[in-house]
Amino acid sequence: MDKITQDAGRKSLGEFAPDFAHFNDDILFGENWNNGDIDHKTRCVITVVALMSSGITDSSLKYHLENAKKAGVTKKEIAAIVTHVGFYVGWPKAWAVFNMAKDIWAGENAQDAMAAHACQMVFPIGEPNDGFKRYFSGKSYLAPVSKTQVGIFNVTFEPSCRNNWHIHHAAKGGGQILLCVAGRGWYQEWGKEAIEMKPGDCINIPAGVKHWHGAAKDSWFSHLAIEVPGENGSNEWLEPVDESEYDKLR
Repeated sequence: MDKITQDAGRKSLGEFAPDFAHFNDDILFGENWNNGDIDHKTRCVITVVALMSSGITDSSLKYHLENAKKAGVTKKEIAAIVTHVGFYVGWPKAWAVFNMAKDIWAGENAQDAMAAHACQMVFPIGEPNDGFKRYFSGKSYLAPVSKTQVGIFNVTFEPSCRNNWHIHHAAKGGGQILLCVAGRGWYQEWGKEAIEMKPGDCINIPAGVKHWHGAAKDSWFSHLAIEVPGENGSNEWLEPVDESEYDKLR
């Protein structure tokens, strides 16, 4: 997250109330908003809730709603947040916030959702995974993290995207480790039930095991793919995942 800076105080009140302008720009935003004890997205949500609770629905709320969207708060999340808080601080306040929020999130599309997903992790999404697109159902993206000693790649899947069944072969050692870093997805070995993956989950895949992995239908998904060193390693790409079987996953 880039350092947050603000000059609205000096622009609006620099001559009339220089002390207030200083506190606003240098202390509130310059120091407090850059404090790392709370992540930026959480701080944005807390601020929106505080303004809503106080009944403030002017340009301040609009600014902080926009800020929350830039920090990765999705349309579903802001709707759930405002609904929840409305039970505690008042239905009219919820209506007032919704009237503003629906305009701010009106243009949310796949690009916005991808940007929101990117805000949830420290690794970049990378470039379209065109070199392997024939082995994927849907769009995926690839960002190399390490190409020396051990290969580590951040692989990102759009909702519903998954790769074909495949096998990592090796005469000795080999295989792959998957470490989920953002979103929600699935991993499945041939003949076994699919395993849901959420941030922090780790999957160890021995060489010779037929498997697939990819995103849930309603979520972007990113995992680090860590190549386990082995002798005479190769990948064998097989058939796509059966559509009707994938649709059963929730």
